[in-house]
Amino acid sequence: MRSDARSNRASWPTRLGALFGLAFLNLPVLVIILYAFTTDDRTYAFPLPGVTLHWFEAALARSDIWAAMRLSLGVAALATLFAIILGTLTALALARSRFWGREAITFVLILPIALPGIVTGIALLAAIKAAHVDPGFWTIVAGHTTFCTVIVYNNVVARLRRMPHNWIEASMDLGADGAQTFRYIVLPQMATALLAGGMLAFALSFDEIIVTLFTAGHDETLPIWFFNELFRPRERPITNVVAVIVMAVTLLPILLAYYLTRPAEEQT
Repeated sequence: MRSDARSNRASWPTRLGALFGLAFLNLPVLVIILYAFTTDDRTYAFPLPGVTLHWFEAALARSDIWAAMRLSLGVAALATLFAIILGTLTALALARSRFWGREAITFVLILPIALPGIVTGIALLAAIKAAHVDPGFWTIVAGHTTFCTVIVYNNVVARLRRMPHNWIEASMDLGADGAQTFRYIVLPQMATALLAGGMLAFALSFDEIIVTLFTAGHDETLPIWFFNELFRPRERPITNVVAVIVMAVTLLPILLAYYLTRPAEEQT
């Protein structure tokens, strides 16, 4: 028993490597959170000269931040809704079907998330200009939907492929039609994957900047607000405060998506 327990433990070099990786990824985030509470708006002195909540009050009083946040939430909500519809329908069509061109459709579907964001953004901008459409709210939604759909599709299609096909056959043999089979058999099986995919899509859409830059026009979402602050900085701690708000908004859906998609043995 002890030998099995020891064999399952990671070695010290592996543990140190994991700790270094976690520190490398998370220390910059902790710095942003820390300096959202500083009393000095000019330097990043350490230790902090003082701690205050003034910058949170100042940030929440800014109308431009509220406008950008409302726009980002609206875009993320609509992009997630469209992604859930398109991703689910595509997953249902491709999960078990075999037809000519199936792999090509799958490749085209995952292409927006596989390509660098700037390539996707330039391609979307070219398509928007070719269609003689002015960039604005709906072009941002369309742009975000292109990569959010992949997130939902990947979650749902993986769950559908793990579902025994004889369940559907048994439902049909017992007299259920297609709608009843979907409602009572398929939907309950893919519900958590669908919810998790939607949460991940919302979190990804909420803080996406590259695609938004190319499809936004004159609309300023939170990512564009951050981008503009780099060139015309005002009060530095306010930028950190808004970053903390964005992290808080995106962290919850990611944690919930992880909880919903983790293996069953880890949930007990």
